[in-house]
Amino acid sequence: MRANLFVIFAALFAATASAQSIPKTIYTDPPADAAHPAKMTVLHIPSHGVKINGLIYQPVGAGPHPTLVLFHGLPGNEKNLDVAQAVRRAGWNAVTFNYRGSWGSPGVFRFAGNFEDADAVLAFLRAPENAARLGIDTHRIVIAGHSMGGWVVVHTASHDHGLYGVILFSAADMSRVADEPRDRAEAMMADDMESLAGVTPESMVEEMRAIGKQYRFQDAVAGLTQTPLLVLTANDGLAPVDDALVRAIRAQGGNEVTEMHFDTDHSYSDHRIALESAIVTWLDKLH
Repeated sequence: MRANLFVIFAALFAATASAQSIPKTIYTDPPADAAHPAKMTVLHIPSHGVKINGLIYQPVGAGPHPTLVLFHGLPGNEKNLDVAQAVRRAGWNAVTFNYRGSWGSPGVFRFAGNFEDADAVLAFLRAPENAARLGIDTHRIVIAGHSMGGWVVVHTASHDHGLYGVILFSAADMSRVADEPRDRAEAMMADDMESLAGVTPESMVEEMRAIGKQYRFQDAVAGLTQTPLLVLTANDGLAPVDDALVRAIRAQGGNEVTEMHFDTDHSYSDHRIALESAIVTWLDKLH
C-alpha cells in the first residue's frame, strides 16, 4: 500500500512540477475586458498586384501590443494556429497569412514570391494607419517560421533589422533542393504542392535550381548577428542544418541565440504544449 501511495504522490508531484514550468498564459484565459475584447480580424494584404489572405488574432486589452507573425511551410498543412492562440493569451497579436498562390491567396505560387510577400506583410503591419487600426506596436514585431517558413524568415530577418526577434522551428533550408538529383527533388515537390496554384513539381524544382544559390542559410548569417533568435529543432533531419546556422551566427559575434531540441516529429505532434510554452516563455523575456 505504501508503495502504491508513493507512486501516486510521485506522479502528482511530477504533474505539478510540469504544470509550474509552463507559463500560466498557456492554459488560462485572460480576464475579460469589455472595452477592449479579444478578437480576430481578417486581413487583405497588398503584395505585387494582388491582396493575399491573412488573419490577426488580437488580445484582450488596450493596445498597441507586440506582434508575432507566423510563416507557414510547404505547402502549409500545419498552420500552427495553436501557437497563435497561445501568444494571444500572453498579450501578443498573432498574424498568419498565406503566400501568393497558396491556400486561396490570389496569384501563382513562387518560392521567390514568398520573400516578396514577407516584406509586403511587414510593410502592411508597419503602415501607421494599419498599426493604429490593429493595435500593433511596430517596434516589437517578431517573425516566426516553420519548415519552409523558417527559410523565408531567415532571409527576411537578414535584411530587415527593425525586427524585435526571430523564431525558427524546424527551419528547412529550401535551397538544398537544388542540390538533389532532379528525379528525387521532383518527387519531394510532388508530395508538397497541394493547395498551391500555378505550379508543377517540375516547375518548382526548376525555380529552385535557378534561385537556390541566392538563398542559402549561410548567406544570411551576417544579417542575423544582432537580432534575438530562438531556434527550435526536432527529430526530422533538419537539426544539423539549423545547428550549423546557429554556430555560424555565434562565430560572427551573434550572442543572443537560444536553442532547444524536442524529441518529436516535424510537426511537433506530441509536443504542442511544450512548443507553445517555449515560444511564450522566450517572448516574455523580450519585454
